[in-house]
Amino acid sequence: MVKIKQDNEACIGCGACVSVCPENWKFVGAKPKPIKTEVKEVGCNRQAADVCPVACITIEE
Repeated sequence: MVKIKQDNEACIGCGACVSVCPENWKFVGAKPKPIKTEVKEVGCNRQAADVCPVACITIEE
């Protein structure tokens, strides 16, 4: 399993993760959050982590 973690305090709410990975990221209030924090394959979540301007998304494989 792949674990997706987000530092919600560091998140600036830009939505880059939602843009590149709408399958697993959505806005909850003012900030995006992962729909699932554990997935079988990393998929577009790696791109979400890579495009985050404040690097608040980490992927544990």
